Amino acid sequence: MTSSRTATSTFTQAQLGTQALIGWSGEHPDGDRGVAFLLAYSLGDGQDGPETGELALRAALERSGLRIGGETLDGSQQPGLPVKLVVQAGQAVLTMPHFKAQYTVPQEWLAVARSEGVVHGMFATRPWPAAVPGQPVGEELLRSFVCDPETVRTSAHCLLPVRSLG
Repeated sequence: MTSSRTATSTFTQAQLGTQALIGWSGEHPDGDRGVAFLLAYSLGDGQDGPETGELALRAALERSGLRIGGETLDGSQQPGLPVKLVVQAGQAVLTMPHFKAQYTVPQEWLAVARSEGVVHGMFATRPWPAAVPGQPVGEELLRSFVCDPETVRTSAHCLLPVRSLG
């Protein structure tokens, strides 16, 4: 008999593999304001393969208080949420219990993030090996990944308040 693995399973950092950030901005569906997006994803290159990495990332996100699938969590309404975003000197720094990364954001992203005071964080559990850090990612490639129904369904979504150091 086999048993399924749940969010209470253990994982190692090596199983998560290379994790990265990418940001972009666009229009809000209501059309009257902009939205800054920040995607956290894995390359799927963890020590035990992409499937184990996906399960490990799912567990890590759920332990961080994020929900996979479903509605978007409002981080400003969750003061104890251990997911923090600091925007300073053209950098977005995302800190979570299992992950800390910084990303040099485009100027238009920065303007929208500061204006709105919030960033839509998308935390993909599905690996994205095509988006290697340091290499350009075209708009079509980005759109094909983030708009894919399977990626959306297997991701956690959270509105992250924009914080600064000053």
